[in-house]
Amino acid sequence: MTTPKNDNFSMPAEYAPHSATIMIWCERGGSWIYGAKYARPVFAEIIKTICRGELVYLAVSEKGEKSAREHLAKEIEEQKVILIDIPADDSWARDMAPTFVSDGKEIRAVDWAFNAWGGDFNGLYKDYKNDDAFASAFAKKNGFQCYSARPFVLEGGSVHTNGKGTVIATEECLLSQGRNPQMSKTQIENNLKQYLGADKVVWIPYGVEGDETDGHVDNICAFVAEKEVVLGWAEEGEQGRRCRADLTVLEKSGFKVHKLPFPKKPVCFTEFEVAGFEPEEGEDQREVGERLAASYVNFYICNAAVLVPQFGDENDEAALQILAELFPDRKTVPIYARQLIIGGGNIHCLTQQIPAPLKRRGKAD
Repeated sequence: MTTPKNDNFSMPAEYAPHSATIMIWCERGGSWIYGAKYARPVFAEIIKTICRGELVYLAVSEKGEKSAREHLAKEIEEQKVILIDIPADDSWARDMAPTFVSDGKEIRAVDWAFNAWGGDFNGLYKDYKNDDAFASAFAKKNGFQCYSARPFVLEGGSVHTNGKGTVIATEECLLSQGRNPQMSKTQIENNLKQYLGADKVVWIPYGVEGDETDGHVDNICAFVAEKEVVLGWAEEGEQGRRCRADLTVLEKSGFKVHKLPFPKKPVCFTEFEVAGFEPEEGEDQREVGERLAASYVNFYICNAAVLVPQFGDENDEAALQILAELFPDRKTVPIYARQLIIGGGNIHCLTQQIPAPLKRRGKAD
């Protein structure tokens, strides 16, 4: 079998033009409290912002279709949002949808194995067969030629690329026992190069403290230009130690690093929120006061805007301002994201871009 690298395909940067974004409507009781009553308006806000500049493919079940149509009637009618019938166990399109690669003319998909962030070792739920099948099903349904990277386990949130040959990942995640324990670091790195079309992998040590994905890079560090990144930043405590270690590696690798503060106050589960979950048998129970891995780095760059998580925190505006200065040609859109973070992730985790070789970007209103 061939690979994207052998065929001169590679994953473009997220800030390169898109043809579309993939999302999955929220339904799962173990993630979205009170039947997703509070999460659905936030999903709709995200989708409406994205589809001002690109198409949105929205996977939705028969059960969830009514609510999706209620929230997105105009966008669906105008065919800015295309509903697709592909089953999924949860809504984290970044991790279960295909990764897309391009040679500048054609777009192809990559299908990785998915094991719910750790499989039997420390996976978050046991029934993930629909999530594992989602990438290949999407590629087939939409006519994309698809590379199979299986049995290699990878989630899209565990890698970031500048589209110019460099990938950033965390050792904490990709070297964890829940991913590919049978492989050496060198073997894992080679797979990343082959299936992302990369020449270099920069390994930073850590993700965000307490991140149940084992430290996805998209919660701690992201490319904003070919040789520039943002890094989630804390001065004190364990997270401060982690940030300093990551900064050392990034600067030694030649990147210009922009520090993006974390929320000043911890974001923790409330009693009301914990009572609203309907977890599956064997799934970890949420606890009142449990701290969540809230980060402004989990933003999403679409054609028309940069969607930035907000937490009702005094650092919200600072994060918006930093990103607005880094993306002067895009509108920086704040999204109040508490309903997303209590579900286990954030805006970037919910989205997966499909690149376009040539595409004129729209403008958010």
